[in-house]
Amino acid sequence: MEKLESLPNVTRISEHVVRVLGQNPGKFTLQGTNTYIIGKQNPYILIDTAEGREEYIPVLESAFREIAKCTNTSEPDVSDIIISHWHHDHVCGLPTVLSLLRRLWEERNPSLLYKPPRLHKFPLPSNAQDEDTSSHNKIPSLVNSLPKDSYTPSPDGSPFHDLSDDQILTAESSPTSTLRVLHTPGHTTDSICLHIPQDRALFTADTVLGQGTAVFEDLSTYLASLNKMLQFGSDSKSPYVSLYPGHGPVVTNGRELIATYIKHRLDREAQVVQVLQSPVPSGQTNWTTWLIVKILYSAYPESLWLPAAHGINLHLKKLEGDGVVRCLGGEGTEMSWKLTSRRSSPSL
Repeated sequence: MEKLESLPNVTRISEHVVRVLGQNPGKFTLQGTNTYIIGKQNPYILIDTAEGREEYIPVLESAFREIAKCTNTSEPDVSDIIISHWHHDHVCGLPTVLSLLRRLWEERNPSLLYKPPRLHKFPLPSNAQDEDTSSHNKIPSLVNSLPKDSYTPSPDGSPFHDLSDDQILTAESSPTSTLRVLHTPGHTTDSICLHIPQDRALFTADTVLGQGTAVFEDLSTYLASLNKMLQFGSDSKSPYVSLYPGHGPVVTNGRELIATYIKHRLDREAQVVQVLQSPVPSGQTNWTTWLIVKILYSAYPESLWLPAAHGINLHLKKLEGDGVVRCLGGEGTEMSWKLTSRRSSPSL
């Protein structure tokens, strides 16, 4: 990997891939959202558009200008934009990115008709019951605000071209630059990974991060996706080695890290079951989520207990689905739980 000259927020990861930081560093975004330019020359494929910080656009523009030393001036900079999932820090930069792409084209070809990029995303299920259908999802309002001539719609007129599991996309200018879609729900229901065989790499979005652990909406689904990714790495004709995450640095031991993610979740699940097997604390009628958190996170600062309770509740809901525990009522951290099985850990 090498930093591009005079561009500290842009890194050439390989001859096919350039990473551009989204200029939104933070506690949960690490050094910021990683966006990726795929291909050897334009038109490229762009993965994600960051969260819409105005500081991102000049960095992305500089990246295009730097890598476009062999640019085909009669082609746009980007033919396709892939959104990895609906979270705002990956999609809310879309309007300003589309404006940038049109401006770059008009600077080069003021008299030629512009061909706007296609937008791609895995569709949300119609029966989604989680945060995907809540007010946190900015995509509907975002798309409605886009000028109709800023993107190339799908054949049925929809703004997004729906992605499907195992679909292959090829960069128009680089037949050797291909991406294979893996639907990996769990972090969100529409989360995807992208296999980049020419790099022996897997873009993992927020399903697996470059540092720390990822959050998820549904643990059973998330574990199934992690196992799918692990299996894909061993069965594929061109297995991956590295991970290109949505946040954090490139991971060089990709499959090992995914296996560690799985082990971490199963170990935590076993700890929850172990707590439920022990006597309820004096003065308490049943084990609650909060009591379990106090036991498992006793060595951590209390400021972390409430965020941890969300994850423990997701573990308990998975165990409930497995028939290992039963919810006795309550809400939030005061939900009460009872063990229905003495198994130390359920199967996946």
